[in-house]
Amino acid sequence: MKILDSIKSPEQLRMIDPNLLPQLCEEIRQTIINTVSKTGGHLGSSLGAVELITALHYVFNTPKDKIVFDTGHQAYAHKILTGRLAKFNTIRKKGGLSGFLKIYESPYDTFGAGHASTALSAALGMAMARDQKKQNHKVVAVVSDGCMTGGLAYEALQNAGQLKPNMLVVLNDNQMFISKRVGALGSFLTKLLTAKYVTAAETEATKFMSNFEIGNNALKLAYRARSILFSGALFAELGFRYYGPVNGNDIAEMTDVLSKIKDIPGPVILHVVTKKGKGYPPAEQKPTKYHGLGIFDAETGETIGKSDKITYTKAFSDALLKLAKEDRNITAITAAMPEGTGLNAFRDEHPDRYYDVGIAEEHAATFAAGLATQGIKPIVAIYSSFSQRCYDQIQQDICLQNLPVVFALDRAGIVGEDGPTHHGVFDLSLFRNIPNLIIAAPSDENELQHLLKTAFDCKKPFILRYPRGSGEGVALDEEMKVLPIGKGVWLKKGKDLTILAIGNRVYPSLEAADLLKKHGLNAGVINMRFAKPLDVKIIKDALKISPNLISVEDNVLAGGFGSAIAETLADNNLQANLLRLGIKDEFVEHGKQAELYEDIGLSAQEIAKAALKKFK
Repeated sequence: MKILDSIKSPEQLRMIDPNLLPQLCEEIRQTIINTVSKTGGHLGSSLGAVELITALHYVFNTPKDKIVFDTGHQAYAHKILTGRLAKFNTIRKKGGLSGFLKIYESPYDTFGAGHASTALSAALGMAMARDQKKQNHKVVAVVSDGCMTGGLAYEALQNAGQLKPNMLVVLNDNQMFISKRVGALGSFLTKLLTAKYVTAAETEATKFMSNFEIGNNALKLAYRARSILFSGALFAELGFRYYGPVNGNDIAEMTDVLSKIKDIPGPVILHVVTKKGKGYPPAEQKPTKYHGLGIFDAETGETIGKSDKITYTKAFSDALLKLAKEDRNITAITAAMPEGTGLNAFRDEHPDRYYDVGIAEEHAATFAAGLATQGIKPIVAIYSSFSQRCYDQIQQDICLQNLPVVFALDRAGIVGEDGPTHHGVFDLSLFRNIPNLIIAAPSDENELQHLLKTAFDCKKPFILRYPRGSGEGVALDEEMKVLPIGKGVWLKKGKDLTILAIGNRVYPSLEAADLLKKHGLNAGVINMRFAKPLDVKIIKDALKISPNLISVEDNVLAGGFGSAIAETLADNNLQANLLRLGIKDEFVEHGKQAELYEDIGLSAQEIAKAALKKFK
C-alpha cells in the first residue's frame, strides 16, 4: 500500500515517521504527473514545490494555522494532502476540482487566487485579524519569486515591516516566472545563489553563528544571509528577519528549518530554492513549456491531440512580426508572458524592441505611454483577465492623453479549464466607457491580422481582444489591410431578425442562423467587428429589414456589447425588439470551452434556441 493512500488529511500526515516523507513526496510527484498528463494543468511549479508543501503541512497545524499561496500554480501537492486525493483526477474538469485555490472548495484553501502577488497582502490581513482577536495561530504566505515583481507584493512588504506581526513569508525561488525571470529583483535573487555569494555567506555565517546558541546546523545555514550579509539586506531594510537560501527540495532540511523558524517573532522571510519541474525530466529540461499544458504522454512528455489550426496567439505573433519588419518603431511589451502571448518570436527577432516588465501590468501600460510620447509605436500584449489591473493607467495615462498605445488582449472570452480567475469576460464592460479608446474583436484569425494593422494605423488608443485556442481555419491573406474604424459587415441578410455578433461569437451566430432556417426563421448576421465605436448605420439598416435584433457577445451582459446596442437604440429613438445574449451576472466556473459556451447559452444551438423562444 502506498503511503499516500493512507493520508486523508494533514493531521494524518503529521502522524507518520519523518523517514517516510521522501517516499511520500515521490508518490505525490508521480500522482501529479499521471493526473496532469490526462487532464492538463500547471505541472512544473507544482512538481517543484512538493517537498516544500509537504513540510509546511507536516510542521504547521493546518487548517488552524493559515497557509496562503500566491496564484495556486504551485499548490497541487497542497490539494492532494488536504483530503482531495480521491478527486484529484477531476482537476480542471467541469464540476471537478479547480486548478487554483478556492475558499469554498476546502477549509485548507484560506484564500483564493489565480492572479499573482496577492498572498502577502492577504496573509498580512489574516495575521492582523488574528492579533486583533487575541488568537495565537500561525500565518504563512508562500510566494514565488515571479510574484515578487508585482507592485502589490511590495506594498504588503512595507506595511508588514511597519506593523511587525508574527508571520512567515516563504519565498519559493524556482528561478523562473512562467518564463525565465527578468528585472532587477530577478538579478538580485540570482546573485544570492551564485557560488561566490553562497560560499562566502556560509563561511561568514559559520564564523558568526559559532558565537551564538540558536539551534542545529541547518538553522545556522538558513541564517547565513541575514542583514549582516549582502543577501538579506533588502528584506532586512523592510523590517523582516531573513533566512536562506535553503534547499526546498530536501524534505528533511525543510522540516528541520521550518520547525526552528516558525516561532521566531515578527515578520520573517525564508528563502527557499526549488527546481521547477523537479523529478520529471521533460519538465526540468523545458520548464517554460511544462508550466501549464494540455493532455500529454506521461512517458515521453509529448502533447496529445493538438489542433492543426493556427491559434489566435500564433496569428497575432506572425502578423506582428510582419508589421515590425516594415516599421522599426513598433515595440512590444509583455508582463512576464512572452510565450503565452506569442511575443517570444518578437523577442527573438527584435530583442532591442522587446520589453518584459515582469508581473507588473500597471507599469507596462504607463511605460508604453512614455514610449508613445516619443514617437514609438508600443503594443502591450497581456491576457484579458490581467488587463483589469491597469484600468487606471489605460484611462489616465493613455486615453486621457490620447496616446497611440495598442493593447493585444489574449484569452478574451471563456478560456476553459483555468476558470473564473482567467476568463476574459469583463474587458468590454471595463473599457467601453473610456473616451478616445477604440475596441475591436476579430471573428477569425485573418480578420485579426487586418485589425492589428488597423490598430497601428489609426494612431489612437486601441484594444484588440481575441480568444484562446485555435482559430476558424480560414486562409490568411498575404497582404494585411486597414479596415474602416467602427464599421461592421453583413455576412447574410434575413427578413425575420438580425444577429449582431462580435468576436468569436460570429461563427456560432452564422451556424445558429442556419439552424433557425430549418425552423422557419430567416435570420441575418452582422459581424460588428467594433464594440467601440459602434456602427450605428448598419444597425439602422438592419432595422429597416426587421425590428428583431439579437446581440451576441462573450462578455458579461452588464455594460458590454449588448448594452452598447441598447444605448444606441435609446439615444437614436430607434424602435427594436432586442434580445441580448452574453454572460449573466455570475462567475463562470471551469471546464472545456465548448462545454461552458453551451452552459451559458452562447453556443450555436443555444443561440438558436433563444431566438426561437423570443421571436417564433
